[in-house]
Amino acid sequence: MAGTRSILAPLHELVPDQHADCFVLLVEKKHGTTREGRPFYTCRFGDAQRLATAMIWEDSTLFAACEKEWEEGQFFKIRATYTQHERFGPQLELEQVRPVRDTDTDDGFDPMKLVERSRYDPEAMLAELKQLITEHLADESLRKLVLTLLDRHAEPLKRLPATHGKFYPFAGGLLEHTLSVTKSCLWLIERYAAYYTELSPPLNKNLVVAAAALHDLGRVLEFGDDPLGRQETVSGRMSGHLILGRDLVRDAAREQGDVHPALVQMLEHIVLSHLALPEWGSPRLPLVPECLIVHHADDLDAKLEMYARCLSRDRAPGPFTDRDPVLNRQLFKGRGV
Repeated sequence: MAGTRSILAPLHELVPDQHADCFVLLVEKKHGTTREGRPFYTCRFGDAQRLATAMIWEDSTLFAACEKEWEEGQFFKIRATYTQHERFGPQLELEQVRPVRDTDTDDGFDPMKLVERSRYDPEAMLAELKQLITEHLADESLRKLVLTLLDRHAEPLKRLPATHGKFYPFAGGLLEHTLSVTKSCLWLIERYAAYYTELSPPLNKNLVVAAAALHDLGRVLEFGDDPLGRQETVSGRMSGHLILGRDLVRDAAREQGDVHPALVQMLEHIVLSHLALPEWGSPRLPLVPECLIVHHADDLDAKLEMYARCLSRDRAPGPFTDRDPVLNRQLFKGRGV
């Protein structure tokens, strides 16, 4: 970059008040307006191990480029000072920003270093998920439906994040989350089916296992064709992953033609309502007990992943982490036991 020579360093290695050049990914760009009606942008830049926020105000020399040229999912070389805000977490005071160039590889630019990936092999995770379905889903037609959908959407399942910037926000995160939720649901359905023996019909293990494997499948249509799923499709923005997932289940069941209609109806219901709360985006409240199992396994898995990521990667001094912008709190890390 033009100007005074600055040290080139990874974003995640910077310490507060350090000035450096970094290669980063623009993870998020949000437009806002001040109380006085003046526009600004909130930009989140990151590498595989850290996200930091930069505010681009109307009077900034970077405002015009940010507004017209910067796009989410784009790689940049920046010159900035890294700071830690007590309330808002990691921040960047930007001086210069430009898109990466082919010649930047000579200075060590590698896009894979800027994108976080699951620590588990996606092929192995998919094979394990399918094996669980094969072993624990006894209804032959429903098992065929689930395996067909997993095979049909295997490639995006293996590469997409579960969410943008919340839980499992990295390549392969969708599959890692799905596998984890399915394992939890298997334990829970066996536990509660044995406990509530008075229910007639009993809690349906087939339904829970199928719903766990497919609960977030709509993400494959919600996210775009970008290899890392960093942008939403039009249908994703208009309908969301719950409705898109329900449509995938419904269309595949009609195509197959032999799944019990009541099972299809309840499976669609769980896919639609597993978030449980309207404020979380659920269009319907859960009306079958199997949905509660999927909901709580899903919610627990998501929140534990966010807690674990915050605690394991925090570099703040003292017994508490920096404020996590998604969890909206500082976590206690000063435990001795």
